[in-house]
Amino acid sequence: MAFEGLTERLQKAMRNLRGKGKVSESDLRATMREIRLALLEADVNFGVVRKFVKKVQERAKGADVLEGLNPAQQIVKIVDEELTKMMGETAVPLNKSDKIPTVIMMAGLQGAGKTTTAGKLALKLKDEQKARPLLIAADIYRPAAIDQLQQVGAQVEVPVFSMGTDVDPREIVEKGMAQAKEDHNDYVIIDTAGRLQIDEKLMDELKDIQEMVHPDEILLVVDAMTGQNAVETAEGFNDALDITGVVLTKLDGDTRGGAALSIRAVTDKPIKFVGQGEKLTDLDVFHPDRMASRILGMGDILSLIEKTQKDYDQKQAEEMAEKMRENTFDFNDFLDQMKQIQKMGPLEDIMKMIPGMANNPALKNVNMDPKDIAHIEAVIYSMTAQERENPDILNPSRRRRIARGSARPIQEVNRMIKQFNSMKKMMNKMSNGNMAGMENMMNSIGVNGSAMGGGIGGKLSNMAMKRMARKMKKNKKRRNKKRKK
Repeated sequence: MAFEGLTERLQKAMRNLRGKGKVSESDLRATMREIRLALLEADVNFGVVRKFVKKVQERAKGADVLEGLNPAQQIVKIVDEELTKMMGETAVPLNKSDKIPTVIMMAGLQGAGKTTTAGKLALKLKDEQKARPLLIAADIYRPAAIDQLQQVGAQVEVPVFSMGTDVDPREIVEKGMAQAKEDHNDYVIIDTAGRLQIDEKLMDELKDIQEMVHPDEILLVVDAMTGQNAVETAEGFNDALDITGVVLTKLDGDTRGGAALSIRAVTDKPIKFVGQGEKLTDLDVFHPDRMASRILGMGDILSLIEKTQKDYDQKQAEEMAEKMRENTFDFNDFLDQMKQIQKMGPLEDIMKMIPGMANNPALKNVNMDPKDIAHIEAVIYSMTAQERENPDILNPSRRRRIARGSARPIQEVNRMIKQFNSMKKMMNKMSNGNMAGMENMMNSIGVNGSAMGGGIGGKLSNMAMKRMARKMKKNKKRRNKKRKK
């Protein structure tokens, strides 16, 4: 995963500061040296690294951090803030025209994922803004580019305007714009041609289209896996077109993440979206502060909440919460929850959004194989309706019958039932605002207080947990008030 190596190196760099009542200047220098090496190894631009390290060092000395209380935590806070600044501080929304349509021009080199990203963006606008986008197929050079866009358009149920490969891209864009006005589309997304490298012919064509439609957005799509080449590509396109933003693709791949940390600092243009998966729903708004927290191993609770809200049915979630409070959660509910979690993506990615969990040793081998899920489903489907609704009646003879019916070992059936009962108890405690329930949940997956305190997140992770617990208690009080009324 992106940033995994960087997170490990940064945590290692900070480890020497942990537990020290006082941090000397030599300790700080040693830590900054490790941070410098970690960033360079992650393929972050050298000039950006030098400025970053200098800024952190100045702030650590200038704010009397070394003489203050908990100097290690204060240094972590400074690193977090400077990482956020490096990537742009806040999320930058799409530019929107005062009159329809808003025109978005997609640019980039071949292989960056430009066509797929155009489809992802169209789906995002359609779902989140109830927009009526139109895709224009203006890449006549890459084999099957038009067919690919039409297939993507069909999947996201967005119309695609095309005129084949024998028509000049400028004419395609001109007639596509006319079609959009006629159909009252509020967004137009133009999929322009790419090349294996930047050349004069490509830029002239893009400049002509830019002059013709005066796009509200010129989004450059770059492959995060190309590292420093992504930054050079961004510089080249920005010099020629004055891009308005960047979309980083393949951030879920085996990438060191240097492009995400360098592009904003080098081009002064914001990263607006990141692609972190192959599904057409896998396009996320880029939040610099959340990304910084994830890089430092402090999790990303806000993104986790948003992901949950997006993928969960609100009414179903409320019903489930009520069942947890009343302790009536059964195997039917467990099956539903498992399917909902599958929609959110790989389990290991979700876990890393929880404060203190990123790169925790207990998560190294967390990987929910699709076969494991199929085995769990087979066990549950081998239960009778009564057994699913009332797991307490699962005595040894019933368990043996379930094992035979699901073709799974009896030990596996027993283990699954035991895990279900433990999870049910913890969920009941957590839903009632019991902090111990949350701590027990962390302990059950191998993350005790000292383990969490040992990472860069340290006490920040524990603080996040306490905030969550306080919020749950407040919600419980509100519910009780409503019931009394």
